[in-house]
Amino acid sequence: MDTFEENKKTGKALSNELQDTQNKVDVRNIPISRVGIKNIKYPFKISDRDGVSQSTIGNFTMSVGLPDDVKGTHMSRFVQILEDQQEPLSIENFDSLVTNTTNILESDAAYISVDFTYFKKKKAPVTRVESLLDYSINYTCEVKNNIVNKYLKVTVPVTSLCPCSKNISDYGAHNQRSHISAHIRTEKTVWIDDIVEMLEDQASCQIYGLLKRPDEKYVTEKAYENPKFTEDIIRDVAVTLNKDDRITAYKIESENFESIHNHSAYAYIEKDKKKDIYNNKKSKISYLKFSQLHSNFPG
Repeated sequence: MDTFEENKKTGKALSNELQDTQNKVDVRNIPISRVGIKNIKYPFKISDRDGVSQSTIGNFTMSVGLPDDVKGTHMSRFVQILEDQQEPLSIENFDSLVTNTTNILESDAAYISVDFTYFKKKKAPVTRVESLLDYSINYTCEVKNNIVNKYLKVTVPVTSLCPCSKNISDYGAHNQRSHISAHIRTEKTVWIDDIVEMLEDQASCQIYGLLKRPDEKYVTEKAYENPKFTEDIIRDVAVTLNKDDRITAYKIESENFESIHNHSAYAYIEKDKKKDIYNNKKSKISYLKFSQLHSNFPG
C-alpha cells in the first residue's frame, strides 16, 4: 500500500475517533443571532455589468444563526465555502453564496459581508487616455427564514469646488477632493458601475487616474463652472436615487476634505422608500433615526 492510501485510511480512522464537540447539545437555551468568522482576507473574482471579471481581495465576515440547543458551528466550513467559490461574484448572484452557506452550515439564517477594491477604466475627458481608478465597495447579504436582503455600498472620489469661495473672491476658488458614498438596499440588480456613475455625476467634477495638460485644464474649469457645497452634492444624490425604483432604501454621505481648513465638511441622508410610501410621503426625504434601519440595514 502506498503512502497516500495509508494516510487516507489513517485520516478516516482518526476522524472517526475524534469527538465532534460543536455538535453536542447546549442546555442554556440561548440562541445566537450570528456566529462565524470575521475579517478573513480571501481572493475572489468580481463581475461587472458587462460580464467582464477582475480579480480582487475581499475582507469577509461570514456568520449563521445558531439554534439554542446546538453548542457550536463549524467554523472551518466558512473557509471551505470561500475556497470552493469558482464563479465570479456580483451583486446579482451574491445571495446564492449566502443561501449556499445556510445549506452547508444547516442553518435557517446566514449573513455575509465583504469589503473590496473595484477598479474601473476611465478615459480622460480631452485626450481620452485611459487609466484605472479604484473604488471602495461592500457587498452585504442576509438570508433569514427564506427572506433575502441585499445591500451594496459604493464610495467614489470626486472633486468639489466651494460656491461661496467663488462668489467672494476676485479670482479663483478653493476646491478639494471629496468622497461620496451610497449604501443601498436593492431588490433588483443594481451594478457597481450604475452607482459609480450616479455619484460621479453629482460632483463638481469627476477625477481620473491619468491626466494630460489639456485634461487638467478641462477638469479645473469644469469644477469652477459647477461649484457645489457638500449639501448640494448630497441633495443631488438623493434626487437621483429617489428616481431609481430598483433602490428601496439608502444611506448616503458626502465628505469634502477641505483645502483651507483642518477639518472636513460632511452631510448625510437616510431614506427608506417603503416606509415613505406607507406613510404617503413618497415625494419627501425622510430623516430616519439610524436605529430604525440598523437591524435590516447593516452599517
